[in-house]
Amino acid sequence: MLGIRDQKLSVDEVLAAVGDHAAGGTTVFIGTVRDQDHGKPVTKLSYSAHPGAEAELRRVAEKVAADFPVTALAAVHRVGDLELGDIAVVVAVACPHRGEAFAASRRLIDDLKSEVPIWKNQLFADGSTEWVGACE
Repeated sequence: MLGIRDQKLSVDEVLAAVGDHAAGGTTVFIGTVRDQDHGKPVTKLSYSAHPGAEAELRRVAEKVAADFPVTALAAVHRVGDLELGDIAVVVAVACPHRGEAFAASRRLIDDLKSEVPIWKNQLFADGSTEWVGACE
């Protein structure tokens, strides 16, 4: 399961997508909207994605699956307006062993953030805004 969605994300759905009896380790990463960035209070944010973002997400996921003994993986990222505490991204990876699952999951979220064209516009409590690229 890979996707970019404008609806709330379900951790249960992502976890179910990677369920595999061959996996001895499954990891899940959940990224949420926090209340500050660089010491400035954040009130909300909005994510936008390039029309080719899903294709890039697929490319990133296929590379992770090729580099690790992945039995299943999933990644979904939200776009649109999000409030504090909302889930912005969920990735999950299942592998035969926990160490592989942790490493593959770390690579998946890091590569997603650095290579998939998704941008964040943060609104701060002082009324200022900041656009942030996918890599932080």
